[in-house]
Amino acid sequence: MQRFDSEDIKEMVHILKVDGVLLVPTDTVFGVCARMGSKQALENMRKVKNRPKEKAFPLMCSSLQQMESIAYIDEESKAIIEAFMPGPLTLIVKKKEEVEEYVNGGKETLALRMATSDTLKEMIEELVEPIFMSSANQSGEDACMNVEDASRACPLAEGILVGEVSYAKASTIIDATNQFQIVREGPIVKEDIVNVLKEKEDAR
Repeated sequence: MQRFDSEDIKEMVHILKVDGVLLVPTDTVFGVCARMGSKQALENMRKVKNRPKEKAFPLMCSSLQQMESIAYIDEESKAIIEAFMPGPLTLIVKKKEEVEEYVNGGKETLALRMATSDTLKEMIEELVEPIFMSSANQSGEDACMNVEDASRACPLAEGILVGEVSYAKASTIIDATNQFQIVREGPIVKEDIVNVLKEKEDAR
């Protein structure tokens, strides 16, 4: 498995462009990623994680604009994104019709994150498409928090970006299609979300 640092953007993007899989540090846990625009890349990522086909992967985007290219983002969702992203947050939103069915297993929603480091943002921008992003582990096992554990857990990945995670805790997941229900609480708590939505409502 090749090791990269933040200066090796082009080399890492090349791996993604040819449907390879990378291990990368995010703000929450170590992640595993592949490009969104290839069904083969998705299958390769499933093999790396040994993940069942019925489970869709979240997507990481470089910007709000890129999110809006694949999903419907209403004003309340936009307020949440502007308040907490980039950050330890995954937002479930309705997908746009042009998104291929394989991307999310035929579901009507996508789980979106925003690039949590300059390196990931630059990679996604260079790739010119979002990336599938999930925790670096075998499906059902604990997420990895460092380079060595991620390498051992996912030995089939082509490369790994050396770095550290920040929170060492999985992201908060919010379902924007269901009254902003918190599906999983992480570093961002319910009170944080309620306050942002209240400010949005009061500003009307």
